[in-house]
Amino acid sequence: MTRNWIAVASADHVRVGVAGGFMQVNHGKAAPLRRIRPGDNIVYYSPTRRYRAADGLQAFTAIGVVRPGEPYQGFMGEGFTPFRRDVAWRGEVRETPIRPLLALLELTAGKTGWGAPFRFGLVEIGDADFRVIEQAMTP
Repeated sequence: MTRNWIAVASADHVRVGVAGGFMQVNHGKAAPLRRIRPGDNIVYYSPTRRYRAADGLQAFTAIGVVRPGEPYQGFMGEGFTPFRRDVAWRGEVRETPIRPLLALLELTAGKTGWGAPFRFGLVEIGDADFRVIEQAMTP
């Protein structure tokens, strides 16, 4: 059964993963990636453009499908070896602000604290929410 996930990272970190064909969550932790399976859908939500910036991007920035294989460790320099999963990222997507979608998503509809689930770095969403986001991101 295919599952759908929203992963959270700054847009600059998402671009690195898209360029390299992988994803990371929660600063490279393995446990969240073990919940994800090949064939699952991934959407990245970026609260900011740059890591630790307060620039308020609040947009969906990438969408793809998890490739076969297990989580593995990559090397990013200075002893940092984050866990990753390979992803087939879609090439043509548009950065999509979340605010116009808030009322349409089961995850956020009617909630004043809509950003709370994103604090965990990875949140599962239903098929309907995935389709809303996918349609909004597709040119």
